Amino acid sequence: MIDFAATWPEGWVASRHLPGISMHTPFRIHLLACLLAAAALQPATAKDGDYISPQRIDGISRVDAEGLIELVTRTPDLLLIDSRIRADRKDGFIEGSISLPDIDTNCATLAELVPDLTRPVLFYCNGIRCARSSHAAVIARDCGYSRIYWFRAGLEEWRRKQYPLVR
Repeated sequence: MIDFAATWPEGWVASRHLPGISMHTPFRIHLLACLLAAAALQPATAKDGDYISPQRIDGISRVDAEGLIELVTRTPDLLLIDSRIRADRKDGFIEGSISLPDIDTNCATLAELVPDLTRPVLFYCNGIRCARSSHAAVIARDCGYSRIYWFRAGLEEWRRKQYPLVR
């Protein structure tokens, strides 16, 4: 069992600093219950490799590798956004894509790159176990962009199909 009394600052006395409270067992149980309740309210996080991106996202069109190629071919103003952290680009990226990590994606950074809310944008990241592109696409949707595409399988599928990457 954790000795909470040992974690209090030196000279701190529970009964003096919290009137009516002592470090007897009932208080420890109450404190432990509060800590457990706070932990339960935290968002659930998956262990590495446990995350699987959603099958679909409202307001966003999902494409596969061939769909991306078709979009690039028939949509000259399509902007490809690599939502991975910039360091991942050293391992390769899809030609013509620009780096905008999801952690830097917001309405202001999108507006700098894509001032026209009707311009088509496509987001990708490492694959279905990567949350970055889905996160960025949702941000774009919430900022008012109307032609959003999401390459859910990302570079995992791109590499599997041996399509070219820029290094």
